[in-house]
Amino acid sequence: MAATGGIVLRIIERRRFLKFSICGAAVLAVRSHLHAQVKQVCISTYVYKRVGNLEIKADVYRLGGEGIRPVVVWIHGGALIMGHREWTDGRLKDMLLDAGYVLVSIDYRLAPETKLPNIIEDLEDAYSWVYERGPDLFNVDTSRIAVLGSSAGGYLTLTTGFRAEPRPSALVSFYGYGDLIGDWYSSPSPHPRHHQVKMSKEEAYRQVSGPPISDSRDRSGEGGAFYQFCRQHGIWPEAVSGWDPHEEKEKFFPYMPVKNVTAEYPPTLLIHGTSDTDVPYEQSLMMSGQLKSQGVEHKLITIPDAEHGLGGGDPKQIDAAYESVLSFINSRMKR
Repeated sequence: MAATGGIVLRIIERRRFLKFSICGAAVLAVRSHLHAQVKQVCISTYVYKRVGNLEIKADVYRLGGEGIRPVVVWIHGGALIMGHREWTDGRLKDMLLDAGYVLVSIDYRLAPETKLPNIIEDLEDAYSWVYERGPDLFNVDTSRIAVLGSSAGGYLTLTTGFRAEPRPSALVSFYGYGDLIGDWYSSPSPHPRHHQVKMSKEEAYRQVSGPPISDSRDRSGEGGAFYQFCRQHGIWPEAVSGWDPHEEKEKFFPYMPVKNVTAEYPPTLLIHGTSDTDVPYEQSLMMSGQLKSQGVEHKLITIPDAEHGLGGGDPKQIDAAYESVLSFINSRMKR
């Protein structure tokens, strides 16, 4: 059940420097220093939901000024195990704020302390809270909502495409996935990135043996070490859901975007690197194929040789991908 809870307000000054080239007398040349143009970013923290004693929060970012603004929802990544609402893409956030959007970055309960169905319940409740309470609480127009996220946040973004009501107007998934039970997640990973920490099963589960959390900073153990253990042994699907992906695969289907694409699915932009060793590029290819089969408006932007997070990709291609995100959202939000 959604709740507004307390509100924490923060204001951040964001400086942009504009260089002026002034020719002429020496006194004018002295004035050719960098000129700071200050913009204020107001951050409001809300409790959108309570589960027992746990407060689940959202941060709302907007530039100073009055008026109703369009809204986008950001969902952080972290394998559903790690992360929090402050894990935002700074470049994307600045781009969207400059374009006049309000950005809402949400927390959700994390696995394995909380299992997949309840994580998706938080996703649905967060979206409903933005839609229903956003106009009054932070002065936004929720007749159209765009949802964006990266990695596991990309998975959750794609999940809003069939579980959120009303449907989002646009989805943007950065190196996300629509499949939860494929070999990439349900078999041991060969990639060095998943073998940096070694521990026993007892040690791994001790890292995540506390109460439910919605912010990994509140966990006493190391969620990242637990994730490494999961990938080393191919147990991530079972760890986050409680279901065996080999014997109980049908239980995952209601939570898998790749199984739930219909003609009513929202317009979708997918961005993925071909050398991703955490979430395979094939995951976005798979989603693209399902979207195409249902006639859903979509686009897959491929960044050759880019790893997870687009590292190693051509900077010009990455710049172009970010520009495409803004154009895509603007057009679907009728701006």
